[in-house]
Parts: sequence; C-alpha cells; structure tokens
Amino acid sequence: MMYKSVLEIGIIADTHGSLPSSIPDIFKKTDLILHAGDIDDENVLIKLREISPVLPVKGNMDSGKWANNLNITETLEIGGVSIYMLHNIENFDLAPEGVFDAVIFGHTHSPMAEKQNNVLFLNPGSASYPRANTNASVAILSINGKDIQVNFINL
Repeated sequence: MMYKSVLEIGIIADTHGSLPSSIPDIFKKTDLILHAGDIDDENVLIKLREISPVLPVKGNMDSGKWANNLNITETLEIGGVSIYMLHNIENFDLAPEGVFDAVIFGHTHSPMAEKQNNVLFLNPGSASYPRANTNASVAILSINGKDIQVNFINL
C-alpha cells in the first residue's frame, strides 16, 4: 500500500440543491470531501460520493428523510490534524484551543480562513449561492502531518 504524505480534503458548503459542474474536476484528486451543511438535496451528496468519500453535516435548510441521518456536528482526525465541523459557527460553544486544529463551517456564504489561538477557522463560502461581493467557491485543505494549507477555488 502506498503511503500518501499529503492528504487533500475538499471542503464545500451551502450548495442548496445545486452542484456546479466544475466540482468533479476540482475535487477529483481529493481523499475526502467535507460538506458543511445546507445541502438541500440528497442528489448533491450522491454526486459528491461519485468523486470521493463524503462526510456531511446537517444545515438549517436540510430536511426530509435523507437529512434525518445527518449529524449536526462531526469530529474527525485526518493525518495529524483534528477537525470539528458544523454548519453555523454561532452554534459553536466549545473552546477549541488544544483540542482541535481546525473548525470548518458554512452558513454565511462568504469564504474565510483565519487562525485564532492556533486554530484554523475555515468557511469555504457557498458553492452555489455566494453573498454579494464574493464568488461561488470551495476550498481544498492540504494536510501534511500537522501542517494545514488552504486553497480557495472560485467557481
């Protein structure tokens, strides 16, 4: 088995039922896709799973039988990096310092990456419905040990 030193994680949020046609090409080399909620249509997850394994969280617009199986939050360890994911950062009530290396969220439809107390707070923006003055976007996290690099991709 070949060991990959750098793991590539696709980060997407706020698709609201629509998956841009460029996503399969952008995420084709990812090891995992994280969807930070407001998926709005199960077909979005089905299409994403054709590209790579997907771990989604439930957003405030996700309802129906398919959405009942989604967790509100997810925690995962990728390489040497611990990640906490939820949809709305306003619901984040933990002290992440020393526990998580990154917190991934959506909801605002505006991309941002900011380090606070050694914790990366990352919002990929909306893949389908950007806010004024922003482009539709996703992000790719490159993880090498404990090192995290963020690359935003405008759609």
